[in-house]
Amino acid sequence: MKVILPGIMGRMGKVLCEAVSQHEALSLAGGTVRPGSTFAGQDAGALVLGRACDAPIVEQLDQIESADCGLIDFTTLELLPQNLAWCVEHRVPMVIGTTGLDDALKAQILDASAQIPIVFAPNMSVGVNVMQRLIRLAAELVGEHSDIEVIEAHHRYKKDAPSGTAVRLGEVLADAMGWQLDDVAVYGREGITGERPHKQIGFETIRAGDVFGDHTVLFAAEGERIEITHKASSRMTFAKGAARAMAWLADKPAGLYSMDDVLGL
Repeated sequence: MKVILPGIMGRMGKVLCEAVSQHEALSLAGGTVRPGSTFAGQDAGALVLGRACDAPIVEQLDQIESADCGLIDFTTLELLPQNLAWCVEHRVPMVIGTTGLDDALKAQILDASAQIPIVFAPNMSVGVNVMQRLIRLAAELVGEHSDIEVIEAHHRYKKDAPSGTAVRLGEVLADAMGWQLDDVAVYGREGITGERPHKQIGFETIRAGDVFGDHTVLFAAEGERIEITHKASSRMTFAKGAARAMAWLADKPAGLYSMDDVLGL
């Protein structure tokens, strides 16, 4: 399958370009940049991979041949809706790793999945998705006797907080405990907060430096605590997960899939 990468010359776009080129079942079709970019009209392979691969950098998705292609979107909340609409129009499978989505945009993705296959996950890392299984097990075994906190750290440029991954971890925890996350989530604390109730999931957010992404779920009981942590040391972990999802999606019917589906979890 050939892969289209919107925002191909961005930080994540370049890493996705490398991950796609390394996957045996994928090849690069091309990518887009902002109108007026000096990169437009050049070959993505020559710029990013150091070798020409007939993958044009263009300003509009319509300038790329869409046949037998899929699209990986790690762009922005502003660009995602138009990329989604283009994929539906051209029947192009889609992997979405963009975060910070509101309910309306999630509903658009769900509607689109009735027409095209979509993998949508707040974190494409294989390790983070394994972590979700571990925290569910821990919540089922010790959650009733523990205070539960989610701590996450990302680089200074990240625009949404808490991270989509942290929210997803909270959803997994709440589901395992039989709670509704909206009823029990606390996003930061300040002032005289009073004694912590048991039925609560706290979220702490750190934005600093060049941290790629750290997530910890803490189960604190009387006399002991369990910490389950995932730390990403490179954007490549997310890019490789997205490439794996794209290859898996190649022969799937229309529908909304998760990384659990991709990994067989």
